[in-house]
Amino acid sequence: MTDLDALVRAVSPPADPVDARGDWAEVEARLGVRLPGDYRQLVETYGWGEFCDYLYLRTPFGTSPYNRLERHDGLLVWGATMDADRLCWRTEGDPEEWPVVVRGRSIGREEFAPGAAGFVEGWVTGRVRSAVLPDLEPDLAPWFNAFRPRLHRCLRLSEGPRPYAERLRILRDVLTPTADRGSWQSDDGAHGQDHFATADTDWHLTYDRSRPHQIRVSFLPGDLATARDCLFAAVRLMGCTVLEITTAEGLPLPDWSADDT
Repeated sequence: MTDLDALVRAVSPPADPVDARGDWAEVEARLGVRLPGDYRQLVETYGWGEFCDYLYLRTPFGTSPYNRLERHDGLLVWGATMDADRLCWRTEGDPEEWPVVVRGRSIGREEFAPGAAGFVEGWVTGRVRSAVLPDLEPDLAPWFNAFRPRLHRCLRLSEGPRPYAERLRILRDVLTPTADRGSWQSDDGAHGQDHFATADTDWHLTYDRSRPHQIRVSFLPGDLATARDCLFAAVRLMGCTVLEITTAEGLPLPDWSADDT
């Protein structure tokens, strides 16, 4: 089993990868190097996007200025993190033997065994430990989000009469089928979050049990009305009331369809 096979077993790739295919010969001519074969397969499988809302995979295709391979301090950058760390290669010798280099935003530089796919698989499964990158939270099931324009909404809710576990079950039943993305709760059970995604529509949700009690969701713009109808129906079945609709940053919106840009 290849490193990419192991990664696919750990993290389902998107059905329609973004900026995943193009003219590799033109890219390599522009960069002046031959790129590792496992990276090419990684790009064609996952495309431009992020693992676990933290580790960003870049591709050499598309038109976004945020998605490209670039030289930095003598390294060739193929990825990044939410904290602005860079994932790179030291491009000496055979491309299949280029070590993966993690370059911290301010300080810190580490080298790992060759293989971009192997490094990503090792990080999401906890097999690879880094002094620069944080470990993935142990209770989270790793996931991948393709980079597409998304809308974000947050529904602040009243508590309602039902216990949290029952409200969560109802929410996921309405949105079924869903896939786990992990959860956590405080020792006393008073605080916590559940993360999951819808399998068919690719909506990403977090249900916060308190402080505040809310549902956070992101979805493709074309699903604006469908997402509203499903979530408001779920809230009614949960026995709760929508107190406020906000952006992901917590800014109040007059209604679900308001422009949040």
